Order: sequence, then structure tokens, then C-alpha cells
Amino acid sequence: MENHTVLNAAVDEFLLKEVTVNQLLSAYEKGEFTAEEVVQAYVNRIEKYEKNYNAFTFMNENVLEEAKKIDQLRKEGKPLGPLAGIPIVIKEAVDVKGFPTTFGWAPLSKDAGGIELMPKNDAPVVSRLKEAGAIILGKTNIPAFSARMDSANTSWDGPTYNAVDRSFSPGGSSSGTATAISGNFSVLGVAEETGGSIQMPAASQAIVGVKTSFDLIPTTGVTPIAGSTRDVLGPHARTVEDAALMLDIMAGYTTDDAIPKELSDKIPEGGYTSVISENALQGMRLGLFGPGWSIKELSAETQELYLGEITELQKAGAVVIEDPFEASGFVDFAESIGDDAARMLFGLDTVFHDLDKYIKNLDPEDDTLSAKSVFERAGQFPWEKDGPLDLFDNTGELIANPQLNLTDFTKARNEFLRIIMGVMEKHNLDGFVFPQMTRSITLLKEGIEGLANFTTTVSELNISGLPLVTVPGGYYENGSPFALVFMGEMWSEAKLLGMAYAYEQATKHRVAPVLVEE
Repeated sequence: MENHTVLNAAVDEFLLKEVTVNQLLSAYEKGEFTAEEVVQAYVNRIEKYEKNYNAFTFMNENVLEEAKKIDQLRKEGKPLGPLAGIPIVIKEAVDVKGFPTTFGWAPLSKDAGGIELMPKNDAPVVSRLKEAGAIILGKTNIPAFSARMDSANTSWDGPTYNAVDRSFSPGGSSSGTATAISGNFSVLGVAEETGGSIQMPAASQAIVGVKTSFDLIPTTGVTPIAGSTRDVLGPHARTVEDAALMLDIMAGYTTDDAIPKELSDKIPEGGYTSVISENALQGMRLGLFGPGWSIKELSAETQELYLGEITELQKAGAVVIEDPFEASGFVDFAESIGDDAARMLFGLDTVFHDLDKYIKNLDPEDDTLSAKSVFERAGQFPWEKDGPLDLFDNTGELIANPQLNLTDFTKARNEFLRIIMGVMEKHNLDGFVFPQMTRSITLLKEGIEGLANFTTTVSELNISGLPLVTVPGGYYENGSPFALVFMGEMWSEAKLLGMAYAYEQATKHRVAPVLVEE
């Protein structure tokens, strides 16, 4: 479909559905549309459907003025960033100057009767996106402290609904970002993950998500759950190419984070989009899900869908290896950490240290800022019984002595990496491809109970710090999305995006949701 056909008359009727970054940039270049017109079209769509989906916590009141500035610069022939005029949304957990940071928790939301915290600076990743010319439409809903992987039901702003079907769980904790992208409220979105929070919403809403290697993207200015061990940022988009374009801006070294400088030669010289290709699966050796990785069983329908997509991968030139983790000791080691629930919490005991550091950085010039002072002012502590951070039996000890001790976590990460890299070497693998969930997603009303049992990669990939790309893989009979995840070694995002792109182009499973008004 030609760009002008996609964009024609979008002011009168929203025809920007499924529009891509390059389609918009091309239309801007040809003078077919202005950023102001595009942004106005998105604002109109959000106003029409937001009450029924609740993707946003805050809208950017200056968004049209920002779009006009981009248009003026373009008119004057001034240099523009690679995302100039592209609408984007930011997860509530990420600091944006001028917007409150609420942690998704009522006591820290002025709108819910709590106190207000205002970050003095943008998170580095937000600064990068702004410098690239992206236009922030608003911030998106999360559960309290991002501490759920099924939904945003505990948010002060109320639940977010799945754009595919309001009855399905939207996935969490990047619930609002996923709904905004899947529902065509925005082109791009910033998501974050500690234990499934990029991949779960992406899989649940038939979009692309990139759970990046630990430390590929700076997480300064992001409300932490496990900032020292597991937290990562990544893109949500409707296409792999758009996710790659976004990752080009987000990734890279900063002195604000302990990110290794050697990353400079891990990022493709021409950017992540330079390595995506429809032929990227040819000759790729991919390991399949099996009992050597997990004792979880796939439902009959998941198995049928998975086998069908394996055939598609083989048609595209991939070579698949059955259960490469057999006799690797992977399952035994994972279970030595604990059951699914225990692995979900592993490494999260840094939260009190990380929270204190984050809150102090909201305004580095304010010596009174600390986690203790903020929660005292709020009149409630999140680690109290049944609070969002009531996670550990020894919470009191962790609060009293919030020092970092990463010895056990580092040992576990290194052992996971040793086993995974050993399997890749033994079978000469380029990566792995699994179904993201063992069964269809839960209904929103069912809640989180047992949800960790339905995922194939949480928390093993979060503890190991490895990357994965989630891609739409079809639909279950009940209409809920099925997704594949492409996984690989540290810093292998380029290779994974290439394979995901080839698969996406060969299958084109995503269907744009039909939204309903209130």
C-alpha cells in the first residue's frame, strides 16, 4: 500500500492504522502530511477509545506545539533526528521531565489523593528519543511498582484493557504501552522488564517486543524493582523493523550506568536495521523448546501452533534442533533456585537499595530525598503487609541494611550462562525459538495466580540477562494471540531481530484489533 493511500484523509477518519515509522517519514518528506496532522489524528483516536482501554496515566498537553516545531524545522530545511515527528509513548515507570512519577501506586499519585513526585530530569533513554525527534504523546499505565506480569489491575489509575479483546489480560507490567501500540494509539512505545514485562504484554497483544541484554540500554531514571540485577528497557512496536529503528536510538553506553564500553562494537555499525533481512533465517540453527529447558508442558493447542510455526521457520531456511538442553542440567539448576515463584523473586532483594538510589536521583540537589522520607510523607510503606513490595520474609532486615550483595545472584547468572552457552556451542546454535507461553493468555478477571507457570522464559532469561525478541505467531481458537520468542547470547539483538524480521515477513500473522467504544 502506498504511503499517500495509507495517510489520505486521516484527519477526517483515522487511517493511520498499522502505519510504520518509514511510511510516516516518507510522507513527511513528500509533504503529504504534517507532524501536527498526524499527532492530531492520534489524539482524536485516543480521545475516542481511551475511556474503554485506559492505556494512559498522563497525556502530553503540549504535544501539538511540539509537532508544530518539528514541522517548522522541516519547512526550513533544518537538520532533523531519525524519528522526527514519530508519535511515541513512555511507560509510567520511566522519568519524563514535566510529568509526575507515580510508581503506579495510589499513595504517590496526586490524582488519587497521594503526594506528588516530579523528576528533575528526563531518563537518559527519554532524552535520546527526544533528541531523535520523537513526539511523546503521554505516559502509559502500569500496576503498582510494576509488580505484576498479567495486568495493571493494581494501578491507581485503574486497569488497562487488552486491545485485541477487553476480556483478555493485557499482560504486565508494560500494560499501557502494549495497549497503546496494539490499539494504534501510537507508533512506538517504551517498555521495561524485570520478569516478563516486555515479552508478556507483547505476546498478549500481538505486537513486537525486545527484551534487551542486561545493560544494553541505560536504566537510570527508571523506577526499579531489580535495577542492579534484572531491570531492562526495550521497544514495543507493531513491526520488527520499527522495533529495530527504536533500538538504534535507545541502545548504547552512558556514564550514568555501569554499562561496559565494549558495547560499542556489539551494536551494528549501520544500526540494527542494517542487519534485518527477509533471508536472515537461511542456514540459522535454532534450538526448540523441550523438557531439557523446562518441565512445563505445552497445551495441545499451543503445541499444534508451535509445530506449525516451526514448519514456517524451516520453509524460510532455518534448521531446527529438538530439545538441545537434554542432559544439560539446566532444569536441575533452575529448580535448585526454587519453584517458579521463587525464581520470579530471585535478585529482587536489591529493590530497597535500588529504590533509595532512584528516589535520591529524582532531584540530586535535594539532600532530604530518600525512600524513607518519601514513603513517610506518603503515609504508607509499599512493603507493609499486602503492599506491592510485600515480597520477602526478611523485608525488615533488607530495609534496615539495604546494601548490595550480588554474590548469590552473580553465581546463578554465571551458571545459567555457562549452561546456555555450552548448549549453543555443542549444537552449533545461532539461537533458540520457543512459544512465549505454554497456553493461551488468561482472562483479565482470572488474575495473576499461577501465571508464571504459563511462561517458557520467565525468569530464566531475566536472571541470565540474555535478550529475546517476541513476535506475533498467530492466534488461538478463542482469538487470543500466540507468540514466538527468538533468544540468543548476550548482545545478539542484531541477529535475533534479523531472524524475527524474516519470520514476520514470511508469516505476517498480526491482525489489527478492532476497538470498541464505551
